[in-house]
Amino acid sequence: MELYMIRHGETEWNRMKKLQGHTDIALNDAGRALAVQVGHALRDVPFTRAVSSPLSRAVEPARLVLAAAGRTLEIETDPRIEEISFGEMEGVLMNGEAQSPEQAKLQDFFSAPEKYRPPKGGETLEHLLFRTGQFLEEMASSCHEQDTILVSVHGACMRALQANICHRNLAGIWDGCVPPNCAVSVAVLEKGVWRLESQDVMYYGKGEL
Repeated sequence: MELYMIRHGETEWNRMKKLQGHTDIALNDAGRALAVQVGHALRDVPFTRAVSSPLSRAVEPARLVLAAAGRTLEIETDPRIEEISFGEMEGVLMNGEAQSPEQAKLQDFFSAPEKYRPPKGGETLEHLLFRTGQFLEEMASSCHEQDTILVSVHGACMRALQANICHRNLAGIWDGCVPPNCAVSVAVLEKGVWRLESQDVMYYGKGEL
């Protein structure tokens, strides 16, 4: 079994460096174009199933990738692969300058995730790891051995899936960076154990993002 995990395409909030979380922000035109390019690049992949975060910025690229790849599949949604919630801080600019005590705390999310404590109404990274781990366990137990599944997710969710697969601790969850928009990572299930076969593959030039 293979999981082709893709981070959603660019949104206007991505471009502006705003925290999105559970806020349902649509793809922009650049994000749609990237998804189509990825779909063309994956046209030889025999997808049998597609699962997405319920947020539209993940569902839309799943549709675009499948269409460009020439596949007609129903897209299932699963809240366990939704992006982490930032609670009352969603929509805040993260431009590298701490403008308030709340924003200063948010810096830990990227720079010291083991110290991160979510704002009011937000979700812990520990819980994100838990629910994405549950998702992987269910995929392993409920899917067919020959399934090739497109999984459309978000930046922090992608890193949490990879952390579960690679047994990274909380401090190493980012593995150096946030995954680029529309980057693809592939996980393979072998004898009941997930293995990360590739990570953050980009099917477009750097100048196109």
